[in-house]
Amino acid sequence: MLYNVLLIIQIIVALSIIGLVLIQHGKGADAGAAFGGGASGTVFGSKGSGSFLTRLTGILAAVFFANSLMLAWLVAHPDSNGGKSIIPTAITTTDAPATPSLTADAPAADVPTGSSVGAEAPAAVEEKEAPSDIPK
Repeated sequence: MLYNVLLIIQIIVALSIIGLVLIQHGKGADAGAAFGGGASGTVFGSKGSGSFLTRLTGILAAVFFANSLMLAWLVAHPDSNGGKSIIPTAITTTDAPATPSLTADAPAADVPTGSSVGAEAPAAVEEKEAPSDIPK
């Protein structure tokens, strides 16, 4: 639960930082204000929105950094959140289909059925025990 809340906050803060950085003007834009840019009539005062946006970007960067550390700590210590895993895993067991075994009534794979060559039925395949390194 806490992980999900922090992850949502992280996404909102990251998008806010991106927006704030794109809104801010560069250092060269101040030269245009000297030639009648009209910066004195802005909502933020005669200095413009530069100091407000810069301060807000710094605050959001600090929140982003602290939130990143909290998320990293939660991922590194999964036992601290009630013993529950952050990513729920569903373990499902399914029975694998049985592989057909070669018996006396089943023809061998390399002998075509219905051929007139070799009128005898193929010999039954004997199952041999695989050699093992483990002593019995």
